[in-house]
Amino acid sequence: MGLTVNRLRESREEMGLTQKRLADIVHVSRQTINSIEAGRYVPSLKLALQLGHVFDCYVEDLFNFSEVADVR
Repeated sequence: MGLTVNRLRESREEMGLTQKRLADIVHVSRQTINSIEAGRYVPSLKLALQLGHVFDCYVEDLFNFSEVADVR
């Protein structure tokens, strides 16, 4: 599963947060935030939910997943 749209950097900059400050808030490394923003890393569900909480938005507002498994 890959990310086609990632609004993390845009959302972070709109709030005036550095990568380090955001990382501290959600208890990950700055490198993790950098990797997510660059599209090299797909966050866990827990981290995606934490980021949604920080930005007061739905996870889908931050991330658009390109492939969704058909569970039927």
